[in-house]
Amino acid sequence: MLFRIIQNCFTFTIRRSSNFVRIFEVGPRDGLQNEKIQVPTSIKIEFINRLSQTGLKYIEVTSFVSPKWIPQMSDHVEVLAGIDRIPDICYSALTPNVQGINKVVSLGKKGVDEVAIFSAASETFSKKNINCSIET
Repeated sequence: MLFRIIQNCFTFTIRRSSNFVRIFEVGPRDGLQNEKIQVPTSIKIEFINRLSQTGLKYIEVTSFVSPKWIPQMSDHVEVLAGIDRIPDICYSALTPNVQGINKVVSLGKKGVDEVAIFSAASETFSKKNINCSIET
């Protein structure tokens, strides 16, 4: 079923090619994930809420990754529950593996509007970046 969801999304995107670009703000996820000091959940929520007031349409708010590897994203469920969602904004999250996708799906409407799926063509890069084979 998961493959079918991903396949349908991919097919829809290809058919819908157009002459515009979607700009995603990734600061709440990519900008914070490597911070040495744990950023409090309340600060992350405030950051996202303020970004939501700027006119952005796409905000990548968190990542569903192992807290062992990226502790900064361990509060992804709390962040999603705490943000003030604005209807015209697409809130997304990065999911580098099946476990992340399953967790997002289990959240239902409390989750995200879109999922960014990480993949790599190089076995070495995939192993170093997400500790996973390109075969899985």
